[in-house]
Amino acid sequence: MAGHSHWAGIKHKKGRADKERSKIFSKISREITVAAKLGDKDPDMNPRLRTAIQAAKQANMPKENISRAISKSEISGDKNYENLRYEGFGPLNIALIIETLTDNKNRSASSIRTLLQKNGGRLGESGSTTHMFSNCGIIHIDKKKIKEDEIFEIAINAGAKDCINLSEIFEIVTEKEDFYKIKTEIEKKIKVINYSAVEWRPFNYINLNKDQSEEVLEVLTSLEELDDVQNIFTNANLKNFY
Repeated sequence: MAGHSHWAGIKHKKGRADKERSKIFSKISREITVAAKLGDKDPDMNPRLRTAIQAAKQANMPKENISRAISKSEISGDKNYENLRYEGFGPLNIALIIETLTDNKNRSASSIRTLLQKNGGRLGESGSTTHMFSNCGIIHIDKKKIKEDEIFEIAINAGAKDCINLSEIFEIVTEKEDFYKIKTEIEKKIKVINYSAVEWRPFNYINLNKDQSEEVLEVLTSLEELDDVQNIFTNANLKNFY
């Protein structure tokens, strides 16, 4: 779920094996449960829950799994999760922002710290890498669904920062604080959104050769396998691995 950075695209392609799919379902289910617990159980009234359900559908999660995750939010004795962000550096000194949804912050910090240290990286202090990134909302619309002038008008009227014409999609960029509001406005006009999330996008990328990219990918994959980790963002340029 690492946004639509290069790593996100790689994960999307890699996450097909049953074991990986199960892990993805588990992470999305946790987000659905927390979103439902913190807000309305009706996704039409809860933008965070609606976004989580859309992610579940994009991952082909069965409807019964989604319903079960929402129902789980009503269990009073269930675990209390919190969103925590960790910053650090991986191999070759690449910058990392790691978002977690955890019921045990000490476990999360320890697991991430140990993994990074074993691979030539380190956990940083708050603010050590976020200054290298822009925190923004991203919405992707299939070009086949709407004309360019129409989506640009909708995006501008909704208050988006930018609307970019890419090869197969229109990418709408929002301020982080306006993401859910703008997404809701766009959904009134367009029924199917390909992708939407709040991401950390690097101002500048670090270019890597093939061997270096493989080294970084191995660490990112290991981080992704940690149960508490929801999203990973990096300034490593991995676009050759799409």
